[in-house]
Amino acid sequence: MAPTVCLFVTWLVARLVGLLGVEAVDDWQSSLRVGVAAMFVLTGLAHFGPLRRDMIAMVPPRLPRAPLLVTVTGVLELAGAVGLLVPATSTAAGICLALLLVVMFPANVHAARSGGEFGGRPATPLAVRTVLQLVFLAAVVASIR
Repeated sequence: MAPTVCLFVTWLVARLVGLLGVEAVDDWQSSLRVGVAAMFVLTGLAHFGPLRRDMIAMVPPRLPRAPLLVTVTGVLELAGAVGLLVPATSTAAGICLALLLVVMFPANVHAARSGGEFGGRPATPLAVRTVLQLVFLAAVVASIR
């Protein structure tokens, strides 16, 4: 739930800042890009913090070296977030982040089906997780220049 809140609150704040005259976020797409970047900073950092063990457990068992996969995806999320904010790389970063969301979705399916926990709570049910993933994907795609 925190990534969703981060996305929408940051988007709203950036949009308000744009309405106050900050040209860099003076339209819905630029402010959305800031919200998406903030969301990926939040989720990317989670790969290295207290939720790391839960993320490793989310990786489907058929995939090798789960800790390495969690590290790599965290780095990619952080790099993508930065890339979104750089005009010269924002389109490529957005495309890569959209693909990353699709590639990582099986981990969410595995977590939901295995009855695992995330942050001490049951993993998000698959139907809810699917809707959230579609919202995130739509936000990334909409933020692309």
